[in-house]
Amino acid sequence: MKQNKQIERLLNVQRDVNFSGVIFIKEYDGVFEQAFGYANQAEQIRNNPSTRFGIASGAKVFTSAAICRLVEEGKLSFNTRLQQCVDISFPHFHEDITIHHLLTHTSGIPDYFDEEMMDDFSALWDEKPMYSMREGKDFLPMFQHEPMKFHPGERFHYNNAGYIVLGQIVEAVSGRPFDRFVEEEIFQKVGMDKSGYFQLDQLPEQTAHGYIESNQTNQYCIPIKGGADGGVFVTVTDVEMFWRSVDKAELFSEKMTEQFLRPRVHVNDTVFYSYSGYTIEREDSSRKHLLVGYDPGVCFRASFEPSCSRVVVVCSNQSEGADEMIEAIG
Repeated sequence: MKQNKQIERLLNVQRDVNFSGVIFIKEYDGVFEQAFGYANQAEQIRNNPSTRFGIASGAKVFTSAAICRLVEEGKLSFNTRLQQCVDISFPHFHEDITIHHLLTHTSGIPDYFDEEMMDDFSALWDEKPMYSMREGKDFLPMFQHEPMKFHPGERFHYNNAGYIVLGQIVEAVSGRPFDRFVEEEIFQKVGMDKSGYFQLDQLPEQTAHGYIESNQTNQYCIPIKGGADGGVFVTVTDVEMFWRSVDKAELFSEKMTEQFLRPRVHVNDTVFYSYSGYTIEREDSSRKHLLVGYDPGVCFRASFEPSCSRVVVVCSNQSEGADEMIEAIG
């Protein structure tokens, strides 16, 4: 982001969309970071580069990383079947569902929020209070007795419930609560000391409130505490540290790092799904790894390009804005 014209374009787009959040870009020629808007509108506390933001489904990458840690320790394999991992009743789930299927959204299990059928995430909590959703097991009754959508491995279909199940596997195999396992085995190991699974009614300092309207928070629109399918809070630099640790094979061995990043399932055009999230395969064989997260009051995009050592992170505490900023960054 050395060129003044690029920065000018970015700032113009920020004004057009009234973006609230933080932008972070790190590449060979330096770092650009800029904060906009308020973390707390009532108290007029501004966002800054150290502000912690919710990243919704962007947190799935940490669930996948937790599974990879357990695989590397020999406690699981990617071909281990679901029914071998947990003592939970899934009466209609196919016996051939594996951890690989769950990681790549190809399991065919029903979802508690099916994006092919629903578009209002907050409507889930009309009958089931969001303040009761504190652990992964709280989500199970919302899908565990429903029929399969398709045979395991048949196709890609983005699935939040699959990651809830992965969180239950992490707990069963490790003997630790999911959030504690991720914080101890992922965050602490890569230096993500500001990240965590915080409760909305107990947010720590320097944490942005999410806003769905000009001054209305998202506290009653999303689960009170994030988990395996999303909802962790991070800083932009924590996300950058995670990608650097993966790239340097510090979090996993080189062999596991390759498995973590390898494209697995074709989504569309040049986009694939990897254990690390979405991956764009370019004609020159280079790759761009993408993290995406949207919730009411949350908008998150991040990318990592190993070939040019470029990391881009855009965190917003509003429902929209990250896409426009990413497009402006280029």
